[in-house]
Amino acid sequence: MVDTLAQGLTLQAFLQQPETTPASEYIDGEVIQKPMPKGRHSGLQGKLCAVINQVAEDQKVAYAFPELRCSFGTRSIVPDIAVFRWDRIPFTATGSLRDNFNLAPDWTIEILSPDQRANKVLGNILYCLEHGSHLGWFIDPDDLSVLFLRSQQQPALYLGDQVIPVLSDLDLKLTVNQVFGWLKML
Repeated sequence: MVDTLAQGLTLQAFLQQPETTPASEYIDGEVIQKPMPKGRHSGLQGKLCAVINQVAEDQKVAYAFPELRCSFGTRSIVPDIAVFRWDRIPFTATGSLRDNFNLAPDWTIEILSPDQRANKVLGNILYCLEHGSHLGWFIDPDDLSVLFLRSQQQPALYLGDQVIPVLSDLDLKLTVNQVFGWLKML
C-alpha cells in the first residue's frame, strides 16, 4: 500500500519540498508516495521509452521521459512515462531541457504496480486528459492488457496482437504481445 505523507501543503509548498525516492505526487491536497518500481514495471518502462525515442527523437517529433514530474492545474504527478511532442518540450534559450515541466504530457503512460490502486492510477491519466493530454495508456502486467484512453472517447481494451494507438505523428506500431514480449529475456 502507498503511504500518504504530510498533509495540508499547498501545491506551491509541495514543490518546494525535497524529492523523495520513490517519487511523491500531489493529488487533491494529499501527498502520496508512489511504490518502488519492481522488475516487470522497470523492464516495460525502460524498453517502452527506448522504443518511442528510437523513432521520435532523431526526427524531433517527440520524446519519452521516464518518471518526469509534471505539475499543472492543481496536481503534481510523476507518470511512469510522459511523452511530449517536440514543440511542447520546455527548452532554455541555449537549447537545453528545463528542469520544470508545468504542463500535461501529450501522451501519459502508467504501468500498474502490485502495490498500486488501479483507480488512483487511472485518475491521474484522466486528469492528464482533462488538462490537454491527447492519449493515455494504462498497462496491466498481470492480465497482459493495455487500456487506451483518449479525451472525449470511450476507453478501449487492447489484448494480444491488437495494435495499440500512439500519437498520430509517430511512425510506431506496437501490439500488446510485443510490449509484454519484452519481459521475456531468456
